[in-house]
Amino acid sequence: MPAPTTRVALGVSYNGQRYNGWQSQPSGNTVQDHLEAALGRFATQEVATICAGRTDAGVHGLMQVVHFDTPLSRTPFSWVRGTNTFLPPDIAVQWAQPVPDAFHSRACATARRYAYVLLQSPVRPSVEAGRVGWVFHPLDGDAMRMAALHLLGEHDFTSFRASACQAKSPVKTLHHIDVRRRGEGDTCYWRFEFEGNAFLHHMVRNIMGCLIAVGQGLKPPAWIAEVLAARSRDAAAPTFAPDGLYFLGPVYDAAWGLPARTAAYDWLP
Repeated sequence: MPAPTTRVALGVSYNGQRYNGWQSQPSGNTVQDHLEAALGRFATQEVATICAGRTDAGVHGLMQVVHFDTPLSRTPFSWVRGTNTFLPPDIAVQWAQPVPDAFHSRACATARRYAYVLLQSPVRPSVEAGRVGWVFHPLDGDAMRMAALHLLGEHDFTSFRASACQAKSPVKTLHHIDVRRRGEGDTCYWRFEFEGNAFLHHMVRNIMGCLIAVGQGLKPPAWIAEVLAARSRDAAAPTFAPDGLYFLGPVYDAAWGLPARTAAYDWLP
């Protein structure tokens, strides 16, 4: 008889600059590839993970949640410290927790959260390069907030969907969009936060391109509703850079007892 297994959930954070996204690829240079290699070295056997949501090349994760099944008996602290020993410095397991076999990191998530951090400055970023998006024209926060209202609720988001998207349906529900500014004058940070039941490939980055077009006065706020109704990628603005995009993590029912966020969550401006 096969040995009984335990299902373990992990919270993983990473700086996505060096990687070709989350999902495993033949190149071996993805976050999943590095995580599974580290888990395998610690466990001395192959470990396959399932994640809550994939991220693109250059996109960061503050609380990616994965699960895997293992016949090994290890304490949560041991999984964290042992796996991190074999991970590169820009990927780290934040927590580990045994979960019931019914738990599935993707299927059990009731929502997902993203943040986009944008630097508004006459000069391109240096220390923050790769970690923030950048615009040099001043943005109108009120106009962007008005535009964002058109996206709330259940819609067909085909206009914000990448051609390579594999989602079965373009219909998703956005529960919340928050637009905040930190700082005054020509140089400041903008933080855009999104929460929805699920997201399409490039959906947040395509929405960002449109919100910035409105913020710069190139389009009126109501234009977003026209883009949405068109159900055509050609109607929207170009896809914005991945640099400032952060997967904040999935949302689960409290009954699972998983951490809601990492300490790094509040690091973002």
